[in-house]
Amino acid sequence: MIEVRSSYVVTMAAAEGEAFLYAVQHAIENKNPYIFFPCGGGQRMFESPIALANMTRTTLAINELKKNNLPYIVCFTDPTAGGITASFAMLGDIHFAEPGCLIAFAGKRVIQATVKEELSADFQTSEFCEKHGFVDRIVHRKDLRKDICNILSILLKRQSEVNSESLNETSENIEPLTKTAS
Repeated sequence: MIEVRSSYVVTMAAAEGEAFLYAVQHAIENKNPYIFFPCGGGQRMFESPIALANMTRTTLAINELKKNNLPYIVCFTDPTAGGITASFAMLGDIHFAEPGCLIAFAGKRVIQATVKEELSADFQTSEFCEKHGFVDRIVHRKDLRKDICNILSILLKRQSEVNSESLNETSENIEPLTKTAS
């Protein structure tokens, strides 16, 4: 698990992108779920194509995680914005968020100027995102461990049941072939 936290808004640069990719690869190799705590203002645009490439590379990494049937849980912290939101942070199987945290792509004033209407006071908060289906549940940090454990026990048990059912189907399908070949 990687947690990116600071007292100021950080951006995702090449090193953070590499760390994210390494962590996803580690999860796949060890058949572990991946839990991520995004926090930042977006991609580090002064790194130009390198920052933009991280958006694609991290998205592809999450797709590989999902191909391996491993859960990806995102726990939004304040703030999560820009290219972080526009790529890997919104691809989770389950999205938790801390109360009142900012979850956005563009700033509120930019959006207001674009749509030319007043936005609600809670716009881009975790509560607003939950109300509109982008966040599954708002959880205080002190309760995250319990909620993550509960959801993983459900997801991993369901996964093992699916795997055992497919193994039974496969062995039933192979049995007639084995008898014929003998």
